[in-house]
Amino acid sequence: MRFIDEAEIKVEAGHGGPGSISFRRETFAPRGGPDGGDGGAGGDVTFQASAQLGTLQDFRFRRSYKATAGMHGSGANKTGRDGESVTIKVPVGTTIKDSETGELLVDFSYDGETWVACKGGRGGKGNAHFVSSTHQAPKFAQPGEEGTARAIKLELKLLADVGIIGFPNAGKSTLISRISAARPKIADYEFTTLTPNLGVVQMPDLSTFVVADIPGLIEGAHRGLGLGTKFLKHIERTAVFVHLLDGTKVLEDATKPEVPNEDGTPSKSSFDLAIDGLIARYQGIRTELGLFNEALLHKPEIVVLNKLDVLESELTLVENARVALRQRIASIRGTHPAGNEPFVISAVAGTGLPELLFAVQAEILAHRARNSAPVKVALPDDENIRVARQ
Repeated sequence: MRFIDEAEIKVEAGHGGPGSISFRRETFAPRGGPDGGDGGAGGDVTFQASAQLGTLQDFRFRRSYKATAGMHGSGANKTGRDGESVTIKVPVGTTIKDSETGELLVDFSYDGETWVACKGGRGGKGNAHFVSSTHQAPKFAQPGEEGTARAIKLELKLLADVGIIGFPNAGKSTLISRISAARPKIADYEFTTLTPNLGVVQMPDLSTFVVADIPGLIEGAHRGLGLGTKFLKHIERTAVFVHLLDGTKVLEDATKPEVPNEDGTPSKSSFDLAIDGLIARYQGIRTELGLFNEALLHKPEIVVLNKLDVLESELTLVENARVALRQRIASIRGTHPAGNEPFVISAVAGTGLPELLFAVQAEILAHRARNSAPVKVALPDDENIRVARQ
């Protein structure tokens, strides 16, 4: 199934039914009066978030939704039947914006959440409502009100705790396949992954968190290169980034023969050039994140040097690279990496994954603690208010 994360549709509520113009005429009621009933209300258009949906695929071919109109009233003060409402289900994580103004109308964050996009028109009043001492036989009734209509834009932002980022072929798909039940396509070429992949990680304490593999990030993504910024929006909600660096680049560059500068002076060592290359790729991804949304640069980030399996015979090189990366990352972020960052792992062999997952879990728990909403609770005397956290 094709991954659809944007759609534009039109929605329209039903019109209210007109009121009835009717007069009571029965043989046993020779002086019967007006008895026109009211029209029924038009149906509403309501959106509902559903955890059972994962894309906006349903809106690929259907772009218009309309609720039915209310029925007209009838004699004997009978009210017309209300129009049938329309409920449109969307994935959790969908935002709805006004297509014309771009105004954010709603952001669905939990299963079952609902929002009325268009309210059906009220039914018109029948002539029985307009009887008075001076107007005992009104021959008019109200028409029904028109239902509201609007053009809206749907945009899906995946709800994940962790966003795995990095250049193509850094091992993002392999990592998510090892730590969760997700089974993305894995191949030894760039841009294997063309859509985000979600996986649920279960920790030893049985707690879980959701990981998203974000594809297509390269330098120039904000200008449309690679897959552009198409999937960057999916990492805006995440609590922490896992930034993968390709460890094979260290081995390739650090073992190249050193070539002196053109003027004969010694050049940088192959090792230093290898670290420069990794940092350039690391900084390149951060630059694209900042150009898309500067707030992304302030999210917690865990840097990981992947593909340790190709470096197992070069443990000294690995440790030297880790120390050098740690220093360079500190100068870029402005804060010194905590703990064992950058982590050194092999997603293929599973080496180093438990330590990485515990560090990720700690960041997620810290994020949830920072963002837990305070709730005001009234004390029994209702004079003092205390604040409790959920």
